[in-house]
Parts: sequence; C-alpha cells; structure tokens
Amino acid sequence: MKGIEEAYQLLFMGAVLILAMLIIISMIRSVKGPRVADRIIAVNMIGTMTIMIISILSVYLGENYLVDICLIYAMISFLGVVVLSKVYTGVFLKGKHMEANMEAIEDNIGRQGERSGKEKDVRE
Repeated sequence: MKGIEEAYQLLFMGAVLILAMLIIISMIRSVKGPRVADRIIAVNMIGTMTIMIISILSVYLGENYLVDICLIYAMISFLGVVVLSKVYTGVFLKGKHMEANMEAIEDNIGRQGERSGKEKDVRE
C-alpha cells in the first residue's frame, strides 16, 4: 500500500512540475506573442494551468477548501479574459475610427479571412 501512495505522490509532483514549465512557456508567449489575441490566449492558458495545479495540490494535501479556491480563481480568470478582450476590441475599433456594430465585426472577420489566405500562399 505504501508503494502505491509513493507512486501517486511522484505522479502528482511530476504533473505539477510539467504544468509549471508550461506556465513559464505561456508567460514567454504572453510577452512575445505576435498579436494581442495570442497574448490574451496565453494569459487564459496560464490561468487554466494554475487552476489545475491548485486542484492537484488539493488532492495531494487532502484539503477540500482548495477546490473552492479553484472555482473562485476560475471565475476571476474568466472575467479577466473577457475584460481584456473587450478592451482589445475597443482599442482596435478606435484605431479604425469605427463604432462597435455589425459592419465593424464583418470587416474584422473579412480581414482575418484575408490573413489566413495569405498565410496559406506563403506556406505553399
């Protein structure tokens, strides 16, 4: 029985170390990212991996209150990403001198389609 507990402890610590390395890589992406959208996604990934680390520690330490902290952190992380997206959209539209309406949304979607078409041409 003691061998199984040691195996679980090793598994938990390995998972936490791997997640910590992934968080560092995501931090690099959030600073270096070529676009603001990449940075927002990297910040969201950091939040998600932090939630996973806290939940692993909850099981490892046998403390149930850490699960509540995970839920609260998930809500805060979600709201943070929504606010960052809203701010980014406002800055983008202000730079284009456009209001947030359907015309602006369609223009943005059209530009994204043009970018992906150019990327395909470059790859081929």
